Amino acid sequence: MRLLTIGNIIQFHRKQAGLSQKELSDLAEIGKTAVFDLEKGKSNFRIETLLKICSILNIELDFKGPLMEYWRENES
Repeated sequence: MRLLTIGNIIQFHRKQAGLSQKELSDLAEIGKTAVFDLEKGKSNFRIETLLKICSILNIELDFKGPLMEYWRENES
């Protein structure tokens, strides 16, 4: 079984969208190096960068944990 990483997911969605790394970086308004590094598994990246890329590729992030429902109820 292949281990999926954030980089694998980003690269798969980018390719399915028919985008180059440069095109994705331009759409997300980030540097091309940020896309390359993320896809290659570099562990140091800004969450802002990930969120921009996910937004462009229509990837939804969902935080799950035993206390998330409690947190949502008490968020306000």
